[in-house]
Amino acid sequence: MNLQRFACKVSSPVRPAEMPTVFLVDADASARESLEASIVAAGLRCQSAASAHEFLERPLAMTPSCLLVDLNLPGTSGIEVQRLVFERTELPVIFMSSRPDVRATVQAMKAGAFDFLIKPIVNDILLRAIYDAIERSRVEMHHRMNMQALESRYESLSRREREVMSLVVAGRLNKQVGGELGISEITVKAHRGKLMRKMQAKSFAQLVNMALSLGGTAPTATDRAGMSHALAGAGRNFHALEAGHS
Repeated sequence: MNLQRFACKVSSPVRPAEMPTVFLVDADASARESLEASIVAAGLRCQSAASAHEFLERPLAMTPSCLLVDLNLPGTSGIEVQRLVFERTELPVIFMSSRPDVRATVQAMKAGAFDFLIKPIVNDILLRAIYDAIERSRVEMHHRMNMQALESRYESLSRREREVMSLVVAGRLNKQVGGELGISEITVKAHRGKLMRKMQAKSFAQLVNMALSLGGTAPTATDRAGMSHALAGAGRNFHALEAGHS
């Protein structure tokens, strides 16, 4: 079975749904039906599957959600499913098992499992784990949307504006930026003003934070440690630093 093919489907979002969703994967039909009934009764949407193959064949809705998966699935294990959805940080994974294996449990938790439940699962414990996981999913989705908006704003910058931003967040003064790029200080100020507006940055410190959030997306003249140093300097003497850039 080519599992990588299914992993691609999992990473392709579809149109958002309104109700939080629990993706349930359990080969035991009676356990699956009982769990699904509890989830639906709690007012949540449940999409159940009897195997990893069936689950991975389905696209995931972009709605707050979590994955409730049996550790001991036949064929592709729950651990393997966790590996395939690893990049979906907005999909917390809750493992369950009637015969927990210590080694597998430790492996799952080290790989980022949100929780591990022992069957038969007390309903209150099940729902608390699901609610907490969905709240984590909501936070992750909000962060992802903010990052997409930030990346979109960065993409709107011209090549020169990106170069100026790179040097500015590294702590260079306008005169130094001009010297490195071979342009006048007045031109640097003009580019700096435009990029601040496009990035919707209200201060130099906020611009540095944006650059740190972008990480590898934004080309920088120094590494992340250098930008952290610049941000620390801005925090210690913000007004002086602003004056130096004006």
